[in-house]
Amino acid sequence: MEKIRGTNFGNWLVLEKWMKPDLFAGSGAEDETWLARRLAPEQFQALLKKHRDTYITEEDFAQVKEYGLNMIRLPVPYHVFGDRPPMLGCIEYVDKAFDWAEKYGLKILLDLHTVPGSQNGYDNGGLTGVCKWCRNPKEVKFALTVLDRLAKRYGRREGLYGIEVLNEPISWLVYMTAPSTGKAVDKEEAKGSGYVPLGFLKRFYRKAYRVLRRHLPEEKTIVFHDGFRFMSWRRFFLSGSMKNVALDTHIYIFAMENFVPIARPWVYRTYIGIHRHQIHRVQKVVPVIVGEWCICNKYADRLGRKGLEKAQREGYRRIGKMELNVWNESAGWFYWNYQLLRDREIPTDETWKESWDLARCFKNGWITKEMVR
Repeated sequence: MEKIRGTNFGNWLVLEKWMKPDLFAGSGAEDETWLARRLAPEQFQALLKKHRDTYITEEDFAQVKEYGLNMIRLPVPYHVFGDRPPMLGCIEYVDKAFDWAEKYGLKILLDLHTVPGSQNGYDNGGLTGVCKWCRNPKEVKFALTVLDRLAKRYGRREGLYGIEVLNEPISWLVYMTAPSTGKAVDKEEAKGSGYVPLGFLKRFYRKAYRVLRRHLPEEKTIVFHDGFRFMSWRRFFLSGSMKNVALDTHIYIFAMENFVPIARPWVYRTYIGIHRHQIHRVQKVVPVIVGEWCICNKYADRLGRKGLEKAQREGYRRIGKMELNVWNESAGWFYWNYQLLRDREIPTDETWKESWDLARCFKNGWITKEMVR
């Protein structure tokens, strides 16, 4: 398999308010679950249909190919099969994604992005401020049935690279410092929330592997997110008999900047250098995929806000090359995200969001085809 050079199709089948706030206008909802609860069923259905029909289309698969990329990480929700009202299913869009990916010679990493009760309390986990999925055996079992059905449906598809078991199950440290923690709308619903213990996560991953391998040929990869505990997995993979697996890690300069108040390229180089060392250590045991990253950083954004467009462009390119030099030492990478707003002429509501949008990065010259190849 060639090196993964991909992008995420986030906010298509799993909504994230920060990426397209207009979808939530007037609802008062902060996540997809509360959007479904706040809107009348027919209104919610019409809103999602219009969004899903237009946010990603066949031309986007062609565009990804044109950029020189070879893979798409496709987040899907636990209600993908339409069996958890009031949430709406979206399996027909996943079917289309495979048809289009195969037409343009692209592969798909299917990523189970949400579970009932949430695995992280983020809006990308479907329910802000609530994180109690791992404490409900019935819902843990349900997540396994979703993986089973996805593997059965797509396991033999030419366009399937593999399936990622679960996106970003949260660690204690990240849970305690996350801005979404404690921000649940319904405090009663949030009772019992907490982080996902590593012991539980390892047991769940072993069960998920067995479930998926019943349908997935060995050439299809099973991917596990590191649960924000990247250096805790070497023994897990050394001691097992799993075949064709990979470990996903998400690395954001933007997240690091929340804790380090110095926005300078040398700080980014140090941060990325630490990850290079860690990737090399873990890859002695299991292939590593940088499943989410972007060039967003305060240094280049500040240059842009000062009107120094050329300096901003060079800043983004410099930092993007710095990142890609390291990510290319792993099994590959996926940019987050392919786009935020469909219309690339409309500015995002905050300038820092522009660099999360890969299509805009190409349009602005912040990322080039030569950089990603």
